[in-house]
Amino acid sequence: MSLDVPTLFIVSIFVTTILGLFLLFAWAQDRSIRALAWWGAAYLLGGLSVGIYTMQDSLSDALSVAIGNALLFVACGVIWNGSRLFHGREVLPFWMFAGAIAWLTALTIPGFAQSTAARIALSSIAISGYTLLTAFELWGGRKERLLSRWPAVAVLTLQGIVFLVPAFVVVLSPRGARFEDFAGGWFGIFALETLLYAIATAFIILTMAKERSERVHRTAATIDPLTEVFNRRALMEAGRRVLGRMAWDRQPVSVLMFDLDHFKKINDRYGHAVGDRALQTFARTAAARLRATDILGRLGGEEFAAILPATSLISASVAAERVRAAFEEAAKEIDGLPIGGTVSIGAAATEDPTIGMDALLEFADKALYAAKASGRNRYVLSGSEEELAASAAADARKAAAAAASQERADRRRGGIASASIAPNDLVLAITAARSAIRPAT
Repeated sequence: MSLDVPTLFIVSIFVTTILGLFLLFAWAQDRSIRALAWWGAAYLLGGLSVGIYTMQDSLSDALSVAIGNALLFVACGVIWNGSRLFHGREVLPFWMFAGAIAWLTALTIPGFAQSTAARIALSSIAISGYTLLTAFELWGGRKERLLSRWPAVAVLTLQGIVFLVPAFVVVLSPRGARFEDFAGGWFGIFALETLLYAIATAFIILTMAKERSERVHRTAATIDPLTEVFNRRALMEAGRRVLGRMAWDRQPVSVLMFDLDHFKKINDRYGHAVGDRALQTFARTAAARLRATDILGRLGGEEFAAILPATSLISASVAAERVRAAFEEAAKEIDGLPIGGTVSIGAAATEDPTIGMDALLEFADKALYAAKASGRNRYVLSGSEEELAASAAADARKAAAAAASQERADRRRGGIASASIAPNDLVLAITAARSAIRPAT
């Protein structure tokens, strides 16, 4: 069964035009991905080139072949540069039109213009080159994890090789044989395969654009834009997943809570821009000192937290000291200003599957409070003597405040009621609490 090539050309015109409009419509919905507009324009140019090529009855054969192929080469160059644009690289206008320029220049050579085999060989090499360059651009952007990238690279690479087949046919054809007689029936099959490739490629690149768009939106919902670590919501969700997995494996989970010391003073003295860079410095320093399996996030303001899977409290204390020392060194100067930034850290751990993320953070927060109460720039472990002493001191201060408030209220009523805590007992409680506070080592 032979394929009717003119019919295939007409089908190709309609299909590529529809695909081009479809890609332009997708770009109109999400203009952040400009490559979609380039790819859509390339498909429209491709449809136009086939249309001009079939107008040999209205135009001369030489003119229709010259213009049609030139537009086809430009379309391939636009697809290639659209792939560069997709990965944030600059467009290369000269090389985008280089294929068309080479083609039109070669047509001025009488021997080339009259040789069907030579024209097909050059066309084959030019289209294959642009296709392989497009595959190379997509491969070069593999650091961005898009699953749809790999079928796109595979299809483009294979098709780039297929586009070289006509050039090999020319080379292998018998001397003096007419190309049309030698090529014969496979040309229709080749045209059909190229049409199917165009359809598949359009849907693959549209899938890539959609996957990137979803990734961007997902990142915006989970990543703190200033520090580029998890935001509070994403951190809590990740923590719950880690706790569930570690409970199944019966392994401990530790949490570190960080609070940048005297952050308000940094903002007031040096400005919010420097304060923002202090936050970025901490996030970058902490991420570098934690393991790849640890999860760092910003809870809000100058507070951060890290989830350490399969980590005991003792091991968490080692990680806490590592982060503390590294940040103290990194924040001595920021933008040439003597910031002298430090961080206080509270650490908590659990092996109890009934303890949730909120409770674990609360334990770490109490230890963090003890670290700040003990003089800052240190870590305190949950349940340690430092935390218990700080908690006793806090309770004593609350009791003192309540007693003072009660005394003022009694005086306003014209009488002095007995305080809920005897003054001597209160002094003894505060003194005992302070003596028990020791810096962490």
